[in-house]
Amino acid sequence: MEKQLKHESPAQSLYNEPYRPHIHFTPESQWMNDPNGMVYYEGEYHLFYQYHPHGKTWGPMHWGHAVSVDMYQWKHLPVAMEPDSLGMIFSGSAVVDWHDTTGFFNGSHGLVALYTSADGDFQQQSIAFSKDKGRTWHKYEGNPVIPNPGIKDFRDPKVFWHEASEKWIMVLAAGQEVMFYRSSDLKRWEYTSKFGEHQGAHGGVWECPDLFQLPVANSDKTKWVLEIDVQAGAAAGGSGGQYFIGQFDGKGFVNEASEKNVLWVDYGKDFYAAQSFSDMPDSRRVWLAWMSNWQYANEVPTHPWRSAMSLPREVSLTEGEDGKIKLLQRPASEINGLINKEFINSTVQLSHEEKSICLQPDAPFSLTFNMKTDDLSRVAFSFYNSGVTNSCDLVIDKEAGEITFNREKMKMSHFHKDFPAKTSAPFDTEKEYLKIEAIVDRGSVEVFINDGEQTLTNLVLPEGESFTISGASNNGDLEVDCKGHSFISIWK
Repeated sequence: MEKQLKHESPAQSLYNEPYRPHIHFTPESQWMNDPNGMVYYEGEYHLFYQYHPHGKTWGPMHWGHAVSVDMYQWKHLPVAMEPDSLGMIFSGSAVVDWHDTTGFFNGSHGLVALYTSADGDFQQQSIAFSKDKGRTWHKYEGNPVIPNPGIKDFRDPKVFWHEASEKWIMVLAAGQEVMFYRSSDLKRWEYTSKFGEHQGAHGGVWECPDLFQLPVANSDKTKWVLEIDVQAGAAAGGSGGQYFIGQFDGKGFVNEASEKNVLWVDYGKDFYAAQSFSDMPDSRRVWLAWMSNWQYANEVPTHPWRSAMSLPREVSLTEGEDGKIKLLQRPASEINGLINKEFINSTVQLSHEEKSICLQPDAPFSLTFNMKTDDLSRVAFSFYNSGVTNSCDLVIDKEAGEITFNREKMKMSHFHKDFPAKTSAPFDTEKEYLKIEAIVDRGSVEVFINDGEQTLTNLVLPEGESFTISGASNNGDLEVDCKGHSFISIWK
């Protein structure tokens, strides 16, 4: 039975607990991590996710389940899949079998989930299917469809239909590389190649790959994007995501950039296991990620739930003047349906002394800063500023070519040694203007630099009820165009 998410009465705290996000998906209670099985089918976006329904920390993994019509406002559904004789239900993906290649749907179509069966450290790939829009699942009697070949870390299948070769393609994390398989029916798989040796970052095992093709804006080019997460050693320390741009021929991937040049998906601490929706109803590619970090994920002091998903982000490719192709990320446009009230639309003069820009609205909200790059030296903006040592700061350093998010001063940041961090992203100092959009929720800040050329995603743990947003510039007077609006809560 579907359960519409609601905002509870003041006497009930559900969805109104401290740090509970109000435009980001969270489970009602208990533990959540990687997004799984993201697919659009018959008018609904499906989000499955790693879920432990019986405890507050990591445990035997199930697939939790929610659906949405806009990728923001979600309905919780019952747990989709539970552990079985092959083990726990680890991460994976889902597709629409439009032409009944599996034979599961009597000539019609339906959903097929591909996931890792994990019995301790022994991991294999299995499938399940649904004939009722994902409400009930039937595990294939021939599981596993890819037995373990003797690899400890062998998981997280991402599957898609490759039109050119007329095959299903699977990209699978295997240690510190990925392996490619192909199939005609999602049941029988042929290994074709692997990728990863001497490529990109190798601070930890590789996990949760994704692979898709995108056009390059304002050109006739198309490129393949291979996204892979690394469990340790990411840009901000701990876990994070990297991506490669190149070509895929139905059998193997070729990286077109320098093999040692790491392209980070996000420069914050809390953007991991990104996965994109399959079978989108339009030409967009949209992904979201688990908003946490394995350094401290088990200890983040939220209750009665733990973990949130990032905003859904549309990803695209653009080519710079230097000929290099880069990934852009922007909040999926459906967020405009949540816009509530404008709280600032003015030009602010900043100087050496810290100045209050405006009262901070009750989160969630979006605030965009625009300023001339030539006028910059070092600029600092503070959120959740309560006049005591509590704020988180966004610092622009033109000389260093970096934008840094600092949550060290926040009182609750010290629950774990790796949480009170400064995280930095590069920015283009040659552009005439610098544009920064910060989307602030009750437990997170997502920063989009120059329309998503770089992003910084970080959890925050604010204390207090009344805050201001302030700014200062060490380069004398600085004009900053500020535009901000609040969002309605998805729980109301």
